[in-house]
Amino acid sequence: MKLTQEEQDILNGKEGETKAKIMQTVVEFGELFGASELVPVTNCGHLVTSFGIGLLKPVYRIMDEIINAGLKTPYPFTVDPRPIDYENVKCNVLDKLIFSKIMYSKQKHYEEQLSKIGLKNKNAFTCTCYLNEVGNTPKFGDVLSWAESSAVVFANSVLGARCNRNSGMLDIFGALIGKVPKFGLLTDEGRKANWVIEVKTSHLPEAQILGSAIGMKVMEDVPYVVGLDKFLGEELTDDVVSYLKDFGAATASNGAVGLYHIENLTPEAKKFGKKIINKNYKTYVIDDAELERVYKSYPVMWKDKNAKPTLCFIGCPHLSLSQLHAWTNKIEENLKTSGKKKVCVRTVMTSAPDVKEKFMASDDYKKLKKFGVNLSSICPLMYTNNPIAGSKPIITNSNKLRTYSKARYYKDDDIVKIICGVER
Repeated sequence: MKLTQEEQDILNGKEGETKAKIMQTVVEFGELFGASELVPVTNCGHLVTSFGIGLLKPVYRIMDEIINAGLKTPYPFTVDPRPIDYENVKCNVLDKLIFSKIMYSKQKHYEEQLSKIGLKNKNAFTCTCYLNEVGNTPKFGDVLSWAESSAVVFANSVLGARCNRNSGMLDIFGALIGKVPKFGLLTDEGRKANWVIEVKTSHLPEAQILGSAIGMKVMEDVPYVVGLDKFLGEELTDDVVSYLKDFGAATASNGAVGLYHIENLTPEAKKFGKKIINKNYKTYVIDDAELERVYKSYPVMWKDKNAKPTLCFIGCPHLSLSQLHAWTNKIEENLKTSGKKKVCVRTVMTSAPDVKEKFMASDDYKKLKKFGVNLSSICPLMYTNNPIAGSKPIITNSNKLRTYSKARYYKDDDIVKIICGVER
């Protein structure tokens, strides 16, 4: 890898031993993937490690070394959601003991460490850092040091920023030194599509299932989707952005997609058209039957497959403001249909702290509380991905949560009927 004199000086220890080790790690990581050089990070970081798991002792040791060396990120960073919220996601005594004393025993300490190296603020815990209310919204062409898969694919695809899907700690290191290796999705060639996805459905596909189907088919390749603009239009409205947020999260979790293009809609597809498709591309046709096949292929991992759900999570990734309003209306309509005043399954909707605060000032929030629904900024994945919560019959409309836990997936229209007690 070709380094500038400044980068070589850091590597040689002229700015301290700790910064030299960070630079060495980033350089060696880049060389593994054939990176030609390092390029400057041009916007805020986003860290995937937001959870203070007691076993992650090397992480806390490295963080202490960074703090003792006086290093801070040039830009303030955001971080994934917190794993616990006892106020809005109730736990019994045993659950709380396991979460606070065993699983996430270092949560408070780790958050203090994050604050010392450049955490944006106390509200900076969300997987949807790019939403306007949060403010970590990259511009077209910005180079990032991120790791959260759903955020990476959104930034690359919907915003036209450039970021590889890094691992935890490498996102911190890149943010600290302000440099990342140039390879993969940071290059023009790496952003070209290897697949053309032909959407031939009779109506707008469920975002989570369409993303799941594409992710499982293309894995880490770049898909170019045609036919979806017929339903979504050619403008990135709030509703379209929310759809693409969930769609992208499913491609990234059910596969490993870091970038997709939607014809006539996403910025690079609009700018370059079919020129960003490689010559030897593969084709995948998705119609109604294919979506239904994918949906029915999801396993039910509950011990008792006929159990009644005890908890429902809606919002993984975190819900946008427009989605919070839309879900409130859906719940209200279905409660009228069922003749009930409150949901009959304990339901938690999740959103970024800043989005949550804005929504709480609305009449819809009062309705949601009246319906018995709780609003949290927790990470549903970190809450469910453990033996205690994992043994409970939890339902979700998130394909990401379904993939990483034992939660059972339902389509939006089905899950709202379940929680509202509507006969199906």
